Amino acid sequence: MRAMANFGFSRLTVVAPFEAHWREAQSAIGAESLLQNAKRTERLEQAIADCTLVIGTGTLAHRKAEQPVVPLPELGGRIISELARGGRVALVFGSEKRGLTREDLSYCHLLAVIPTDPQQPSMNLGQAVAVCLYELAGRSGTHPSDKNKDVARVGHLEIGSERTAKTDPSPVTSGELDRLAGVIEEVMIQAGYSPLEMQSANRHDLRLLLRRLEMNGADARRTLGLFRRALHKLKR
Repeated sequence: MRAMANFGFSRLTVVAPFEAHWREAQSAIGAESLLQNAKRTERLEQAIADCTLVIGTGTLAHRKAEQPVVPLPELGGRIISELARGGRVALVFGSEKRGLTREDLSYCHLLAVIPTDPQQPSMNLGQAVAVCLYELAGRSGTHPSDKNKDVARVGHLEIGSERTAKTDPSPVTSGELDRLAGVIEEVMIQAGYSPLEMQSANRHDLRLLLRRLEMNGADARRTLGLFRRALHKLKR
């Protein structure tokens, strides 16, 4: 919390927090206003629904990345480009003990990696947040007092976002991609392509694939319409 306040990030969303830890966090010195204005959701996808670029954080020491990997020093440029086209960016951190799960990362377009010594790849959550926010504040050329920067904490996850005016073509939001994935999954089920034992894996792969395609909002809506018509035909 204090790291967010230090670097001028002000938006906080809590996803399914452990109540005792959440009450303790609300007493953190120097972050009172941030916590008072915090939002709360039950699932990660709800917290990032209006974001157009979702960036997970973690180490590659014990996992194989399923999305493009970006070293932290190179992340600022990607964020600036996204903001320039009217997007909203989310930075996601995992829990202290386990980091982000494979399921969490399936909602992410990119995986940002903090360069650390191979002998000690993991970092304390608070330290990781501070390093990332410092890096992004400096690379984006903004000052910590810039009030257009937002950060949200999602349960054990941290979500950061920045917003600019909308431009055309509009970027597609995470929520729109999830709606499209839902309709495609229905088509697969109706067509008999997705047996029960494969539905969870197919759902995971769909989330990743749609984020790799880098569609804009118009493309996503057009594709959604196509699959809805196909679903209507299958149901008839």
